[in-house]
Amino acid sequence: MRTSELAGPAGATNLKALRTAVRWSLVALLPAELVLLLCVVGGVRIAPGVQWAVRLAVLVPLLLATVLAGLDHRRHRRGGLGRRAALRAALADSVPAAVRRLTAHEIFLSTSFLRWVTRRGPHGVRRGDTAVPYASGQSAVMAGFLFVCVVETVMLALVIPWPVVHAVTLVVDVWGCYFVVALHASCVVRPHVIGADGSLRLRYGALLDIRVPAGRIASVRAVRAFPEGRMAAVGDDGTADLAVAGQTTVTVELTEPVRFVRVLGRPAEARAFRFYADDAASAVAALRARAPRPDAGRSAGVAGAPE
Repeated sequence: MRTSELAGPAGATNLKALRTAVRWSLVALLPAELVLLLCVVGGVRIAPGVQWAVRLAVLVPLLLATVLAGLDHRRHRRGGLGRRAALRAALADSVPAAVRRLTAHEIFLSTSFLRWVTRRGPHGVRRGDTAVPYASGQSAVMAGFLFVCVVETVMLALVIPWPVVHAVTLVVDVWGCYFVVALHASCVVRPHVIGADGSLRLRYGALLDIRVPAGRIASVRAVRAFPEGRMAAVGDDGTADLAVAGQTTVTVELTEPVRFVRVLGRPAEARAFRFYADDAASAVAALRARAPRPDAGRSAGVAGAPE
Protein backbone atom coordinates (compact mmCIF):
# COMPACT_ATOMS: atom_id res chain seq x y z
CA MET A 1 0.00 0.00 0.00
CA ARG A 2 1.52 3.33 -1.08
CA THR A 3 1.65 6.37 1.15
CA SER A 4 -0.19 8.46 -1.43
CA GLU A 5 -3.10 6.04 -1.30
CA LEU A 6 -3.38 6.47 2.42
CA ALA A 7 -3.02 10.24 2.33
CA GLY A 8 -5.53 10.88 -0.44
CA PRO A 9 -9.25 11.40 -0.02
CA ALA A 10 -9.93 7.78 -1.01
CA GLY A 11 -7.73 6.50 1.79
CA ALA A 12 -10.09 7.22 4.68
CA THR A 13 -10.96 3.55 5.04
CA ASN A 14 -7.28 2.57 5.02
CA LEU A 15 -6.49 5.20 7.64
CA LYS A 16 -9.32 3.94 9.84
CA ALA A 17 -8.07 0.36 9.54
CA LEU A 18 -4.50 1.43 10.36
CA ARG A 19 -5.71 3.49 13.34
CA THR A 20 -7.71 0.52 14.68
CA ALA A 21 -4.72 -1.80 14.28
CA VAL A 22 -2.43 0.57 16.17
CA ARG A 23 -4.90 1.02 19.05
CA TRP A 24 -5.50 -2.70 19.47
CA SER A 25 -1.75 -3.40 19.26
CA LEU A 26 -1.07 -0.94 22.06
CA VAL A 27 -3.91 -2.39 24.15
CA ALA A 28 -2.55 -5.91 23.62
CA LEU A 29 0.89 -4.79 24.76
CA LEU A 30 -0.33 -3.60 28.16
CA PRO A 31 -0.64 -7.08 29.78
CA ALA A 32 2.70 -8.15 28.31
CA GLU A 33 4.44 -5.03 29.64
CA LEU A 34 2.87 -5.58 33.06
CA VAL A 35 4.16 -9.17 33.20
CA LEU A 36 7.61 -8.02 32.07
CA LEU A 37 7.66 -5.31 34.75
CA LEU A 38 6.74 -7.82 37.46
CA CYS A 39 9.53 -10.13 36.27
CA VAL A 40 12.10 -7.32 36.34
CA VAL A 41 11.01 -6.18 39.81
CA GLY A 42 11.09 -9.75 41.07
CA GLY A 43 14.61 -10.35 39.77
CA VAL A 44 13.60 -12.93 37.16
CA ARG A 45 16.19 -13.29 34.37
CA ILE A 46 14.70 -12.65 30.94
CA ALA A 47 16.12 -14.52 27.95
CA PRO A 48 17.73 -12.38 25.20
CA GLY A 49 15.27 -13.69 22.62
CA VAL A 50 12.33 -12.56 24.72
CA GLN A 51 13.90 -9.14 25.17
CA TRP A 52 14.29 -8.67 21.41
CA ALA A 53 10.71 -9.87 20.84
CA VAL A 54 9.41 -7.31 23.34
CA ARG A 55 11.45 -4.54 21.73
CA LEU A 56 10.07 -5.37 18.29
CA ALA A 57 6.55 -5.63 19.66
CA VAL A 58 6.88 -2.11 21.07
CA LEU A 59 8.74 -0.65 18.08
CA VAL A 60 6.29 -1.75 15.37
CA PRO A 61 3.16 -0.07 16.87
CA LEU A 62 5.18 3.08 17.58
CA LEU A 63 6.35 3.23 13.96
CA LEU A 64 2.79 2.66 12.75
CA ALA A 65 1.54 5.38 15.09
CA THR A 66 4.18 7.77 13.73
CA VAL A 67 3.20 7.01 10.13
CA LEU A 68 -0.48 7.43 11.01
CA ALA A 69 0.13 10.77 12.71
CA GLY A 70 2.09 11.98 9.67
CA LEU A 71 -0.69 10.98 7.27
CA ASP A 72 -3.36 12.60 9.43
CA HIS A 73 -1.26 15.75 9.73
CA ARG A 74 -0.84 15.93 5.95
CA ARG A 75 -4.55 15.37 5.43
CA HIS A 76 -5.48 18.20 7.80
CA ARG A 77 -2.87 20.49 6.24
CA ARG A 78 -4.43 19.88 2.84
CA GLY A 79 -7.76 20.74 4.41
CA GLY A 80 -6.48 24.23 5.18
CA LEU A 81 -5.36 23.98 8.80
CA GLY A 82 -2.14 25.51 10.10
CA ARG A 83 0.74 23.40 11.37
CA ARG A 84 -0.20 23.49 15.04
CA ALA A 85 -3.91 23.09 14.38
CA ALA A 86 -3.19 20.18 12.04
CA LEU A 87 -0.98 18.55 14.68
CA ARG A 88 -3.70 18.88 17.33
CA ALA A 89 -6.28 17.47 14.91
CA ALA A 90 -3.98 14.54 14.07
CA LEU A 91 -3.54 13.72 17.75
CA ALA A 92 -7.32 13.96 18.25
CA ASP A 93 -7.80 11.44 15.43
CA SER A 94 -5.34 8.94 16.90
CA VAL A 95 -5.81 9.28 20.66
CA PRO A 96 -9.25 8.84 22.30
CA ALA A 97 -10.63 11.89 24.11
CA ALA A 98 -10.67 10.15 27.51
CA VAL A 99 -6.99 9.18 27.17
CA ARG A 100 -6.05 12.73 26.14
CA ARG A 101 -7.89 14.24 29.09
CA LEU A 102 -6.43 11.76 31.60
CA THR A 103 -2.92 12.42 30.27
CA ALA A 104 -3.46 16.17 30.41
CA HIS A 105 -4.86 15.82 33.92
CA GLU A 106 -1.74 14.01 35.13
CA ILE A 107 0.44 16.77 33.65
CA PHE A 108 -1.68 19.56 35.17
CA LEU A 109 -1.74 17.70 38.47
CA SER A 110 2.06 17.65 38.59
CA THR A 111 2.40 21.32 37.63
CA SER A 112 -0.24 22.28 40.22
CA PHE A 113 1.61 20.30 42.88
CA LEU A 114 4.87 22.12 42.01
CA ARG A 115 3.07 25.48 42.07
CA TRP A 116 1.64 24.64 45.51
CA VAL A 117 4.99 23.47 46.89
CA THR A 118 6.84 26.54 45.59
CA ARG A 119 4.03 28.81 46.92
CA ARG A 120 3.43 30.58 43.65
CA GLY A 121 0.25 32.56 43.07
CA PRO A 122 -3.04 31.04 41.93
CA HIS A 123 -3.24 29.82 38.36
CA GLY A 124 -5.29 31.77 35.81
CA VAL A 125 -5.92 34.85 37.96
CA ARG A 126 -4.94 37.98 36.06
CA ARG A 127 -4.77 41.61 37.12
CA GLY A 128 -8.26 42.81 38.02
CA ASP A 129 -9.64 39.29 38.52
CA THR A 130 -10.94 37.95 41.82
CA ALA A 131 -10.01 34.47 43.02
CA VAL A 132 -12.78 32.51 44.73
CA PRO A 133 -11.20 29.75 46.86
CA TYR A 134 -13.08 26.55 47.59
CA ALA A 135 -10.42 24.05 48.69
CA SER A 136 -10.76 24.62 52.44
CA GLY A 137 -14.21 23.07 52.33
CA GLN A 138 -12.68 19.68 51.59
CA SER A 139 -9.55 19.90 53.76
CA ALA A 140 -10.92 17.56 56.42
CA VAL A 141 -12.07 15.02 53.83
CA MET A 142 -8.72 15.07 52.02
CA ALA A 143 -6.86 14.72 55.32
CA GLY A 144 -8.97 11.66 56.08
CA PHE A 145 -8.23 10.15 52.68
CA LEU A 146 -4.51 10.79 53.10
CA PHE A 147 -4.50 9.21 56.56
CA VAL A 148 -6.19 6.08 55.23
CA CYS A 149 -3.73 5.88 52.31
CA VAL A 150 -0.71 6.21 54.60
CA VAL A 151 -2.02 3.58 57.03
CA GLU A 152 -2.76 1.22 54.14
CA THR A 153 0.71 1.74 52.69
CA VAL A 154 2.41 0.96 56.00
CA MET A 155 0.22 -2.03 56.84
CA LEU A 156 0.54 -3.68 53.43
CA ALA A 157 4.29 -3.10 53.43
CA LEU A 158 4.47 -5.02 56.72
CA VAL A 159 2.16 -7.95 55.95
CA ILE A 160 2.85 -8.80 52.28
CA PRO A 161 5.64 -11.43 52.16
CA TRP A 162 6.08 -11.80 48.39
CA PRO A 163 8.77 -9.44 46.99
CA VAL A 164 7.13 -8.82 43.61
CA VAL A 165 3.65 -8.16 45.05
CA HIS A 166 5.22 -6.09 47.84
CA ALA A 167 7.07 -3.84 45.35
CA VAL A 168 4.07 -3.34 43.07
CA THR A 169 1.73 -2.63 45.99
CA LEU A 170 4.20 -0.16 47.49
CA VAL A 171 4.48 1.77 44.23
CA VAL A 172 0.68 1.92 43.84
CA ASP A 173 0.12 2.98 47.46
CA VAL A 174 2.77 5.70 47.34
CA TRP A 175 1.27 7.01 44.13
CA GLY A 176 -2.14 7.01 45.82
CA CYS A 177 -0.80 9.19 48.65
CA TYR A 178 0.75 11.56 46.12
CA PHE A 179 -2.51 11.70 44.14
CA VAL A 180 -4.54 12.78 47.18
CA VAL A 181 -2.05 15.54 48.05
CA ALA A 182 -1.69 16.69 44.43
CA LEU A 183 -5.45 16.74 43.88
CA HIS A 184 -5.96 18.97 46.91
CA ALA A 185 -3.03 21.13 45.83
CA SER A 186 -4.58 21.57 42.38
CA CYS A 187 -7.80 22.76 44.03
CA VAL A 188 -5.84 25.28 46.10
CA VAL A 189 -3.89 26.79 43.18
CA ARG A 190 -6.81 26.62 40.70
CA PRO A 191 -9.67 28.51 42.39
CA HIS A 192 -12.82 29.79 40.75
CA VAL A 193 -12.19 33.13 39.05
CA ILE A 194 -14.44 36.16 38.65
CA GLY A 195 -13.04 38.09 35.73
CA ALA A 196 -12.59 41.83 35.61
CA ASP A 197 -15.31 41.88 32.92
CA GLY A 198 -17.79 40.02 35.14
CA SER A 199 -17.24 36.59 33.59
CA LEU A 200 -17.08 33.48 35.75
CA ARG A 201 -14.62 30.61 35.52
CA LEU A 202 -15.63 27.53 37.51
CA ARG A 203 -13.02 24.88 38.23
CA TYR A 204 -12.32 21.82 40.29
CA GLY A 205 -8.57 21.38 40.41
CA ALA A 206 -7.23 20.19 37.08
CA LEU A 207 -10.30 18.06 36.43
CA LEU A 208 -12.85 20.68 35.36
CA ASP A 209 -12.78 24.12 33.77
CA ILE A 210 -16.04 25.89 32.82
CA ARG A 211 -16.17 29.45 31.45
CA VAL A 212 -19.37 31.48 31.77
CA PRO A 213 -19.45 34.79 29.84
CA ALA A 214 -20.62 37.84 31.76
CA GLY A 215 -23.49 38.44 29.37
CA ARG A 216 -25.08 35.09 30.19
CA ILE A 217 -25.29 35.57 33.95
CA ALA A 218 -28.90 36.40 34.79
CA SER A 219 -28.80 36.21 38.60
CA VAL A 220 -26.59 35.03 41.42
CA ARG A 221 -27.46 34.25 45.02
CA ALA A 222 -25.94 32.58 48.04
CA VAL A 223 -27.86 29.42 48.90
CA ARG A 224 -26.47 26.39 50.66
CA ALA A 225 -27.50 23.11 49.06
CA PHE A 226 -26.50 19.47 49.39
CA PRO A 227 -26.82 17.98 45.90
CA GLU A 228 -26.38 14.33 45.07
CA GLY A 229 -24.72 12.93 41.97
CA ARG A 230 -21.43 13.11 40.12
CA MET A 231 -19.26 16.14 39.57
CA ALA A 232 -20.76 18.56 37.00
CA ALA A 233 -23.64 16.19 36.22
CA VAL A 234 -26.58 18.11 34.75
CA GLY A 235 -29.93 17.44 36.41
CA ASP A 236 -33.37 17.37 34.85
CA ASP A 237 -33.79 21.08 35.58
CA GLY A 238 -30.62 21.93 33.63
CA THR A 239 -28.51 22.67 36.71
CA ALA A 240 -24.92 21.44 37.00
CA ASP A 241 -23.49 20.94 40.48
CA LEU A 242 -19.84 21.48 41.42
CA ALA A 243 -20.07 20.32 45.01
CA VAL A 244 -17.18 20.29 47.47
CA ALA A 245 -17.55 17.90 50.39
CA GLY A 246 -21.13 17.30 49.27
CA GLN A 247 -22.34 20.91 49.37
CA THR A 248 -22.67 24.05 47.28
CA THR A 249 -23.07 27.63 48.50
CA VAL A 250 -23.62 29.77 45.38
CA THR A 251 -26.22 29.44 42.62
CA VAL A 252 -25.79 31.16 39.26
CA GLU A 253 -28.68 31.21 36.80
CA LEU A 254 -28.04 31.95 33.12
CA THR A 255 -29.92 33.71 30.34
CA GLU A 256 -29.04 30.89 27.94
CA PRO A 257 -27.28 27.52 28.26
CA VAL A 258 -23.51 27.21 28.44
CA ARG A 259 -21.77 24.23 26.91
CA PHE A 260 -18.81 22.66 28.70
CA VAL A 261 -16.79 19.46 28.83
CA ARG A 262 -17.09 17.12 31.78
CA VAL A 263 -14.24 15.30 33.50
CA LEU A 264 -13.70 12.51 30.96
CA GLY A 265 -14.46 14.54 27.87
CA ARG A 266 -18.22 14.15 27.58
CA PRO A 267 -19.92 17.38 26.41
CA ALA A 268 -22.74 18.82 28.49
CA GLU A 269 -24.97 21.88 28.62
CA ALA A 270 -26.38 23.69 31.66
CA ARG A 271 -28.72 26.61 32.29
CA ALA A 272 -27.56 27.10 35.89
CA PHE A 273 -24.58 26.24 38.06
CA ARG A 274 -24.33 25.56 41.76
CA PHE A 275 -20.81 25.66 43.18
CA TYR A 276 -19.02 25.90 46.49
CA ALA A 277 -17.12 28.99 47.64
CA ASP A 278 -15.35 29.44 50.97
CA ASP A 279 -16.81 32.94 51.24
CA ALA A 280 -20.10 32.81 49.37
CA ALA A 281 -21.18 36.34 50.30
CA SER A 282 -17.99 37.89 48.90
CA ALA A 283 -18.29 35.85 45.70
CA VAL A 284 -21.90 36.95 45.17
CA ALA A 285 -21.02 40.58 45.90
CA ALA A 286 -18.11 40.52 43.45
CA LEU A 287 -20.24 39.04 40.68
CA ARG A 288 -23.02 41.57 41.22
CA ALA A 289 -20.63 44.50 41.40
CA ARG A 290 -18.90 43.60 38.13
CA ALA A 291 -21.92 42.42 36.19
CA PRO A 292 -24.97 44.29 37.60
CA ARG A 293 -28.31 42.97 36.43
CA PRO A 294 -31.81 44.50 36.51
CA ASP A 295 -32.92 41.95 39.10
CA ALA A 296 -30.00 42.71 41.42
CA GLY A 297 -32.12 44.98 43.60
CA ARG A 298 -34.97 42.50 43.90
CA SER A 299 -32.64 39.72 45.04
CA ALA A 300 -30.44 41.84 47.30
CA GLY A 301 -31.89 40.13 50.32
CA VAL A 302 -30.10 36.87 49.55
CA ALA A 303 -26.66 38.34 49.04
CA GLY A 304 -25.52 37.56 52.54
CA ALA A 305 -24.36 34.36 54.12
CA PRO A 306 -25.60 31.01 52.70
CA GLU A 307 -28.93 29.85 54.01
